[in-house]
Amino acid sequence: MRLAGGTAVTVNGLTGRLYSANVPAAMGQPAYVLLHGIGVSHRYLARLHMELACPEGQNEPPEEQYRQAEGATVYSFDLPGFGGTPRPGRQVTVGEYAAFVAAVLAERGVASCIVVGHSMGAQFAVELALQAPGLVTRTVLMGPVVDPARRSAAWHALALTRDALFSEPPSANAVVFTDYFRAGMRWYVTELRVMMEYPLDTRIRGVAQPVLVLRGGRDPIARRPWCELLAAQAPDGAFAEVRGRGHVVQETATEDVARIIRSWAGTAAEGSAAAGGSTA
Repeated sequence: MRLAGGTAVTVNGLTGRLYSANVPAAMGQPAYVLLHGIGVSHRYLARLHMELACPEGQNEPPEEQYRQAEGATVYSFDLPGFGGTPRPGRQVTVGEYAAFVAAVLAERGVASCIVVGHSMGAQFAVELALQAPGLVTRTVLMGPVVDPARRSAAWHALALTRDALFSEPPSANAVVFTDYFRAGMRWYVTELRVMMEYPLDTRIRGVAQPVLVLRGGRDPIARRPWCELLAAQAPDGAFAEVRGRGHVVQETATEDVARIIRSWAGTAAEGSAAAGGSTA
């Protein structure tokens, strides 16, 4: 799935593309910011983007819908070098990607946001929370990488293959692998080094905002012990799992993921980061 509209955005010589829904945000409500992982684009986050942008309770009876708030403002990116955007002429660090996102959001007047990162996007999300603590109110890490016990490109290639063969439907694989093709092997490998070296398990210790670590129950890349460790390392961390789903959980269990994020975000806003653990 591809979102309509998209606007080219350039900061510090890096060019990406921004997609948005329900702008401007409701007064006092943080926007959602969705960040994709290595090799891919906004397309595998598009379903979640649309789900979060819809008013809660849209499938409820009319009298219940009337009580629900308007849909949230949501921003998704094609980060520089991915999704058909121009490839930078040099390697880009996690911190530089986070700074790019922060600058684009500042230009759009975004005052607060819940940042949601998937896979390598979880690294961007953590770095954004560290760089812009006044902007990021809460952080969601879906299928985060890299487990220091599995810090090997070969292991990740095998885990990705296993996930594609046994945990993902053909539709999800089609989105992911066509995006890999567009990004190109050279750029993928260039940024793979950055991803493998980023110490997520130590950087997360500095994130003061509530953090939710979320995985699919059949994800061989972001294994449960690793995700639970990350949640424990965060000063205000929580863990949740969607049973029976793989690495691209936001594509294959969109409604469940959105429900978990909304529920946890509301709970965290009340002063506790406790999450519901898992859902069917």
